[in-house]
Amino acid sequence: MSKSMSRRVRRAGSAAVVTLAVIGLAACSATGDTGDKSTGGSDGDKVTIKFSWWGSDSRVTSTQQIIAAFEKEHPNIKVEPVNTSWDEYFEKMNVMAAGNDLPDVMTQDDRYLTEYATRGLLADLGSLDVDTSKIDPAVVDTGKIDGKLYGIASGVNVHAVVADPDAFKAAGVALPDDKTWTWEDYSKTAAEITKKSGGKVYGVQNYSFIEPVLEVYARQHGQEMFTADGKLGISEDLIASWFQRSVDQIKSKAEPSASTATEVQAAGVDGSLPATNKGAMAWFWSNQLAAIEKDAGHSLVLLRAPGDHEFSNTGEYLRAAMSYSVSAKSKHPKEAAELVDFMLNSQEAGDINLTDRGLPSNLDVRQAILPKLSAADNTSAEFIESLTADKMFDVQKPVPPKGSGEVSDITGRINSDVIFGKKSPEDAAKAWIDEVDKAIGQ
Repeated sequence: MSKSMSRRVRRAGSAAVVTLAVIGLAACSATGDTGDKSTGGSDGDKVTIKFSWWGSDSRVTSTQQIIAAFEKEHPNIKVEPVNTSWDEYFEKMNVMAAGNDLPDVMTQDDRYLTEYATRGLLADLGSLDVDTSKIDPAVVDTGKIDGKLYGIASGVNVHAVVADPDAFKAAGVALPDDKTWTWEDYSKTAAEITKKSGGKVYGVQNYSFIEPVLEVYARQHGQEMFTADGKLGISEDLIASWFQRSVDQIKSKAEPSASTATEVQAAGVDGSLPATNKGAMAWFWSNQLAAIEKDAGHSLVLLRAPGDHEFSNTGEYLRAAMSYSVSAKSKHPKEAAELVDFMLNSQEAGDINLTDRGLPSNLDVRQAILPKLSAADNTSAEFIESLTADKMFDVQKPVPPKGSGEVSDITGRINSDVIFGKKSPEDAAKAWIDEVDKAIGQ
């Protein structure tokens, strides 16, 4: 979800963590009798499978259309929908796991994929009949843990700077060359916009609430937030420098005061500075551009992360918007795999989904839907394509370890202490490392 990580995302992460013990209970009972309800029963000669997802009313409608199309193509399979809001999704999944009632096919988020996989709750999709030949191998790898495929990305997005050309023009400041700009350019440009607009528009929205920006920053410096073996891989000094830049930008008025920044963060995407025409730049996931443009009332652009050519490494990474997984205890793994394959590879499903579940991971489906996209979604798609062409995603980040769902909340709380002056960037970095280490069990 995210600024690009809204209150709902942080609250959902906390709820999921609280109930992780429930998942452990489910794993311990894996040898027990699951009964019909764990995978659905049957309807005459039909096999019934459950499919769970989170999302808005519009996603419910589109998913029902996809299910109808799938059932028409597979008359022997009935799909029982299990949908809820993002706020409640993982809490509900954990309760279902405890009752040996996990859906046959479920939508997963990368923060929880390891948690479910290491407790034996997910099947290895590599052993099932799901075609991944049209998906970039780097994208397939986003769902692999210890060589096994536990989730396949429905689509992808990338974290980027959303910029308002109108705000730049009104302030008399040129849009930066995002193929060459540095972090220093980013801060100076933001401060210049605030100054030249007379404070009516801020140069940038506070970034240090958002853990994906820290991930980008770390990767640029040759580090990873989490290593392939599930350990913290970012240095204390680097985290401190990341927080320090935020403090400096508040002082220079490149970004709002701590109180305003907190209010804006709490307001989510709709209340962000670019969406309310009060800021020239902010960090978001690329697939959020359309929603921000709708609120802003005019076109916006996406800029690459500053610093990608300042350092020896690119920080950009493709993130699975969400992934499809199959329950390890499904009584109908063949039919579950058929649904996953349809969601990923059917052009009919792609035409219904468009970019609602990210820019389609199936490259053929992706190309076919491009003419059908809105202007904003086309901008997002072209942005990802340009980064791909420039080989910005050659090295993907490892799948986060169990407990990583807490990092968003940890980052937000500690950042509040920093921008309100309760903690120095150095002390904040120490606290961040201590809390994240505890969350991931180090």
